[in-house]
Amino acid sequence: MAKKKGLTGRVLHDPIEDRLTPIYPLDLSKTHTVDELVRAMGQTAFTGRQVGDAADVLEAMARDKDCFVVLTLSGAMTVAKMGLVFCDLIDSGIVKAVVSTGALMAHGLVEAAGKHHFRYDPKMCDKELFFAGYNRVYDSLEPELNLDYIEEIVEALLDKWDPEETVCSWKLNQRIGEYLHRYAPGRGILKSALEKNVPVFIPAFTDSELGIDFALHCRQRRKEGRDPLRFDSFADFEHFAEIMLATDRMGIFTIGGGVPRNWSQQFGVYAELLARRGYEDMPLKRYNYGLRICPEPVHWGGLSGSTYTEAVSWGKFVPPDEGGRFAEVFDDATVSLPLIVGAVLERIGYFDRATHAKRTKKSPGSNHHHAVAHAVR
Repeated sequence: MAKKKGLTGRVLHDPIEDRLTPIYPLDLSKTHTVDELVRAMGQTAFTGRQVGDAADVLEAMARDKDCFVVLTLSGAMTVAKMGLVFCDLIDSGIVKAVVSTGALMAHGLVEAAGKHHFRYDPKMCDKELFFAGYNRVYDSLEPELNLDYIEEIVEALLDKWDPEETVCSWKLNQRIGEYLHRYAPGRGILKSALEKNVPVFIPAFTDSELGIDFALHCRQRRKEGRDPLRFDSFADFEHFAEIMLATDRMGIFTIGGGVPRNWSQQFGVYAELLARRGYEDMPLKRYNYGLRICPEPVHWGGLSGSTYTEAVSWGKFVPPDEGGRFAEVFDDATVSLPLIVGAVLERIGYFDRATHAKRTKKSPGSNHHHAVAHAVR
């Protein structure tokens, strides 16, 4: 069809001839699974379309057998009850390494050890909450008794630590995973990570309950006349770099931003400097895929809100015109994360396999709370 030119000089194009992609109304009567809903959302607009596009990128990462996927976590996602979603990402084989805040792992350990978080009742002011031992995280509560309980677990593990062996976050998380694997019949992030051989790194280790527990343990050792344990954060850095240098292709799935995101992304900068300074003879090592869920706007200039295209300028990501594939969802992760992950897990058949495994797995014979108490003793 010929394009018409009017008096204004405009040439009106036919969108079909221009091969534009149409969008469609969301018909809930035709969506019966999470995947069907997310695919339909991907054909709408605004954040709904972002969710649909994000699922497509995560699916591409999951199906790329040469891709090593790093999951980075920040925010109060385990208090917000997203822990089992992260377990699914690990158990399904999609995620190969985790980089997290220490707080998120500590609260996840509370959950994995059989303790609970609770709804915040605004009838109680924050001053009252402090004296009652209820730590508030927005609309939820982390009882101080929970943190005391996991301190006993960490203390027991550190007490048995060989003083000649340097401590780093991924080794400590591995020991916690071993403990959970042995004594906790329920699911947990560090338990899944141990069982799937997925290292979990905490770059800002001292900024967490786990870091405080380590500091208190070292004080106790000094009080008893024992040498304190040594913690080396560069042991984490070097182990992560060693793993990533051995990869063919890399993907990153980021919830929030902050230190976990930057620490993981700066591997590209480190690798480029290794080559440029003459330490290694290798091509650029950049992330091929990127998916992030974070409502932080870009104009504040912080890392959490920065775009993947900005990170291309730092040598952290493969540019889109060279095959880099990215998706960014500006949303609360407690809303979009379950949709995106649920859709992809359906696509790769994970739930069918998990259901079969659950039917054939024997239930644990010991009481969880008694087993934990025995282990701590």
